[in-house]
Amino acid sequence: MPGHLTTLADDSKVQTLTLPSPEQKIFNGLPFPLILTPKESNFKSADDTVSWLKKNKDQIKCLLLEHGAILFRGFPVHSAEKFDSFVKSFDYEAFPYVGGAAPRRVIIGNVFTANEAPPDQLIPFHHEMAQVPTFPSTLFFYCDVPPPEGGQTPLVLSNEVYKAMLQKNKGFVEELEEKGVVYNRVMPDEDDPASPIGRGWRSTYQTTDRKEVETKCAEQGTSFEWLPKNCLRTRTATLPAIRTESRTGKKTWFNSIIAAYLGWGDVRNDRKKAVTYPDGKLMHEGAMETLENVFESLAIYFTWKKDDIVMIDNKLVLHSRRTFTRPRQILACLCK
Repeated sequence: MPGHLTTLADDSKVQTLTLPSPEQKIFNGLPFPLILTPKESNFKSADDTVSWLKKNKDQIKCLLLEHGAILFRGFPVHSAEKFDSFVKSFDYEAFPYVGGAAPRRVIIGNVFTANEAPPDQLIPFHHEMAQVPTFPSTLFFYCDVPPPEGGQTPLVLSNEVYKAMLQKNKGFVEELEEKGVVYNRVMPDEDDPASPIGRGWRSTYQTTDRKEVETKCAEQGTSFEWLPKNCLRTRTATLPAIRTESRTGKKTWFNSIIAAYLGWGDVRNDRKKAVTYPDGKLMHEGAMETLENVFESLAIYFTWKKDDIVMIDNKLVLHSRRTFTRPRQILACLCK
């Protein structure tokens, strides 16, 4: 499949991976994700890559909307600093990670680590920060250190999840669409590296001032309660679980339901109560099992290679993380 690269300036410099590939699937006649690789000797440095990106950024954004995700493989981007320059080539505004649950560290510029949950913990599928009213539009992940085993970042097209769930459990989908969902979480004072949702309230809200935390919660429509040991319990405003994407007109499974239900459990949190309907009703266990199976049937997996960069439209695609053997370092940038 050619990947429609005829609109790219200097398109003779790149090529798409020839299908079929075990790291791609076809949806609506298009490969997912689109994989771009440089033709030999056309990109000798990260500066060459940045220059090419700047000429083609608008067309690449169109390809992203068309395919949902793009894997850039084999480009000479060999460090976090160069990855930062790669992302900045697109002229997106950086998105501050305020309200997210994952423990992370800033590396340089707008680059920080991906979720640093322990390697034996699966991170289920989610749209980035779907549990808060404001979320990033575009995500970038960069492979700085590929793991010796596991550690894939599976991807799923959100509209395909919606269509599959509508066929398998229409009543569940209609109830979600009608009622929406709320997310419940108890945060520690300081970050807890043993938990997949161990981000403390200080780093979550980027302040040590309780009053400022309360103000930020109020701005998001989040109710809160201070608990013993300086923990904070939050309950979000009702958020949509199904959205119609304005650019495509398609309905998307835009939520973090399965991520919360399967992954938001630790010494402070009961995962089965992490996401509920607004009236407090829990998610039906059978429906969640169906949903988990749908994700597995639709997901694509690719093995991280050094310097791989994945660009994801966060409104169209959900991502996950598989367990792995250390070392592994995947870096991220979030964009408005």
